[in-house]
Amino acid sequence: MPQIVVLPHPTLCPEGVVIEAPAGKSVCDALLENDIEIEHACEKSCACTTCHVIVREGYDSLPEPEEKEEDLLDMAWGLEATSRLSCQAIVSDEDLVVEIPKYTINHARENH
Repeated sequence: MPQIVVLPHPTLCPEGVVIEAPAGKSVCDALLENDIEIEHACEKSCACTTCHVIVREGYDSLPEPEEKEEDLLDMAWGLEATSRLSCQAIVSDEDLVVEIPKYTINHARENH
């Protein structure tokens, strides 16, 4: 089963963690199922950027982002070339290394 290495995040997982995630599951669901409370203000419907992650390794194993996701990512804080919305990034058969950005753009919750 593929693994997701989550790099340390000051509040969500200060030590970092390695979790297992079956192929076909979204990165967001895998994180939530392993008690990493990544924000997902739109309830994983690809309508916000609060579940933004940066894929440090394994990016090419993910399905290509659709246009809607790319448009939303343009508004994400800390956007990088390997940024994805974790609700849309579906695990394949390769391991991933992801970083959760320190901040999100979320008017309902300030996380500074």
